[in-house]
Amino acid sequence: MTIVNFRITRFQFARDRVVGDSQVRTTEANIAALELISDTGQVGLGFMQILFSVVPDQVEIERSFAHEVWPSLEGQRAIALVHRVSRPRGGNQRSSTLPFHEAVQVALWDLAAKEVGLPLHRMLGSRRDRVKCYASGLDFHLSDEHFTALFAQAVEQGYRAFKIKVGHEDFERDLHRLDLLRGVVPAGSQVMIDPNEAWNAKEAIVKLEAIRRAGHDLLWVEDPILRDDYDGLRMLRRSVTWTQINSGEYLDLNGKRLLLGANGADLLNVHGQVTDVMHIGWLAAAVGVPVSLGNTFLEVGVHMAAALPEVEWVEFSFQNFEHLVDEPIAIQDGYIIAPDRPGHGLTLSESARAEWARPHVLTPDQIGPAPANQRLRTFA
Repeated sequence: MTIVNFRITRFQFARDRVVGDSQVRTTEANIAALELISDTGQVGLGFMQILFSVVPDQVEIERSFAHEVWPSLEGQRAIALVHRVSRPRGGNQRSSTLPFHEAVQVALWDLAAKEVGLPLHRMLGSRRDRVKCYASGLDFHLSDEHFTALFAQAVEQGYRAFKIKVGHEDFERDLHRLDLLRGVVPAGSQVMIDPNEAWNAKEAIVKLEAIRRAGHDLLWVEDPILRDDYDGLRMLRRSVTWTQINSGEYLDLNGKRLLLGANGADLLNVHGQVTDVMHIGWLAAAVGVPVSLGNTFLEVGVHMAAALPEVEWVEFSFQNFEHLVDEPIAIQDGYIIAPDRPGHGLTLSESARAEWARPHVLTPDQIGPAPANQRLRTFA
């Protein structure tokens, strides 16, 4: 089953709400679907997303992929590539023009698992098919009304763990949002906060203690300070003993290794690069640091979460991408369930390709209304 062709589909559509944190915001989705096609007709699917700028025209995406990535894939078997180790030296240590890295890893693993007829999580060695899931609002720019409506819907859907965005320049607003959340979710719920590096280390200690005095227990605080302030993160771990420091989201594989070596995280946050996640997951287990799965496109991270025994949580943030695939990954009663289908279990929807493919860049006034969110009622 060798890789003989590829197909790229560009999507651009409005978000159903303003998505963002203390540093950024976005109102549209810019996505490219990558399909790697084998000589037997099997397809491996991955997605490239650019969060805060526009994905170029499809012809430019295809040109860049064909020039920079395709020569290393053509004629190869996916299963022979997923563990390949490259030598990071000199000019070899560079990124592609567009962020294909995650899309390629996911598509290769999807195709490799299909080669052996296994669900991806089984191929990765899982002993379970479900992991606890927490509701994440990406809610920093929502009004109080929409903030409470979102988390009220999450409660209705069976979630019992919730993460909100903090890091506002007015700290009273952070405390206010925690109060609002407490008024919506059941007593005893797990609560996490994410300042997205808005604070420095000393500031974080002061604000976390103020949050505790206000009566809020936190399961963890995520990325409270700069990603590579390893000394500051280690100081936080030692000073704030009543909650956990979750970090590593913004670091590459080597940065995560350095973070672990610096004892800078109680939990290591990983995302969607399958090979990288498994590598750093094994290393984290060796030093006794649990892993949490942050946002992954269409929740493909459930496969890695199910396969890494120390993963307790997977993030879900109602990002309104389910219309892109035929059968989204299921979430029930606060658990995300790994599909039992070969590969990662996601297939690009032909109706979505027909309706939402946008080969050329659209201006904001051309995008039109957002697709209906299959997991969240509209805020309009």
